Amino acid sequence: MDYIIYFIITIGVLVFIHEFGHFAAAKLSGMQVDVFSIGFGKRLFGWNKITGFTIGNLPKDVDLKGETDYRVALLPLGGYVKIAGMIDESFDTDFIDKEPQPNEFRAKPTYKKLFVITAGVLMNLLLTIVIFWGANYFQGKQVILTTTIGKVDSTSTAFVTGFRTGDKIEFINGKKVENWEDINKELFVESVGKGAIVKVLRNGQEVAINLPPTVLSGKKEKLFLPYSHTVPYISDVLKNSPAKDAGIQAGDVILKIENKPVNFASDVVKIISSNKDKDISITLLRGKDTIVTQANTGMVGKIGIAIADAYNGPVKYIKYGFFESLGKSFVDIYRYTVLTFVMFKDVITGKVAFGQVFGGPIKIAQFAVKSANSGWSSFLFFLAMLSLSLAIINIIPFPGLDGGHFVIIAIEGILRRELPVKVKIAIQNTGFVLLLLLMAFILYSDIINF
Repeated sequence: MDYIIYFIITIGVLVFIHEFGHFAAAKLSGMQVDVFSIGFGKRLFGWNKITGFTIGNLPKDVDLKGETDYRVALLPLGGYVKIAGMIDESFDTDFIDKEPQPNEFRAKPTYKKLFVITAGVLMNLLLTIVIFWGANYFQGKQVILTTTIGKVDSTSTAFVTGFRTGDKIEFINGKKVENWEDINKELFVESVGKGAIVKVLRNGQEVAINLPPTVLSGKKEKLFLPYSHTVPYISDVLKNSPAKDAGIQAGDVILKIENKPVNFASDVVKIISSNKDKDISITLLRGKDTIVTQANTGMVGKIGIAIADAYNGPVKYIKYGFFESLGKSFVDIYRYTVLTFVMFKDVITGKVAFGQVFGGPIKIAQFAVKSANSGWSSFLFFLAMLSLSLAIINIIPFPGLDGGHFVIIAIEGILRRELPVKVKIAIQNTGFVLLLLLMAFILYSDIINF
């Protein structure tokens, strides 16, 4: 039920915000809106001024007389606003042989059409800005107060370039670094494509590490530097797994395995995988309570947990002013937008699996529940990121998406005449079929990875 409830909340909020943008812009532009729908397909229930609240499809002889039918439809994978005089997802062409009416989409100037078609994306961006703004203002920013490197794997790029576990970074290109934020800024912002000289303190001796431009350009495996002061943190527990049977929960911290203290996630993986088909003792920290349990590792040496290194060292919080928080939210949006397109590129070039970047209803529900279980701030952040993703995807110039409509309207504006109806219907049909195939593939990917 948690999955269903949070999926409905998440999709309901995002779709409502997006479609309300189209709806409000159409009304402000003097256009008639026939339908405001959350979901696609068969009408489940809805309300309008003519019939009031009704269940199922509206009778065919009902004349809404220009009023809007607000409805919830069967497929909760999006929504739409049906504007009079516009060829859209409804494929309504009854108006084609009639004279354009003043309140129809096709009778309005190009700038109003473009305003209406981009309003959904603008509302998604506005939601993201508001959430980021609030988070920056009320929560501020957490700064990790360490420059000491954590566990460096012997096969990692960090190890190959010269870093070792316990190195304390003191200078990057001659600049003193005081915290992990300084390290990220100097290495992954200021030094990208240029290279860097990093001076570390190792066993009381200063060691210089020369990072060539290729390591910081993204052309090779990404340089990842783990920070110190971490604990092995369980982020997820698989259903019907030995860990689930042992009462292990997401959020638990592993202190010991077989009475051996563990400091890193890699230590946990190593010990569990080397004790195949055994009952092992696991000491956990849950809140302030210490819990000891047992789990069987099975023939493959796994107990069914997702584990990572979570920071538990010293931190400080930076507070932002009211307007400073707004500016910071735009910086955050820019950063996450760039990251999104980088991930798109990695999928296209085959560097990252499709299922790791794209998710459908099941994955959205999973992340919604996980974020909600971590608190409302985490859930709102998830909502903001999903809203930003929806805005980015919708503005792509693809048939059937807002970006595709934008291109057609812009072309018509330049030509000063409408494209042939058959051409626009063909474009809509092609886009609709391709989007359905993509949604089916994403759903299939969700199911096989569930």
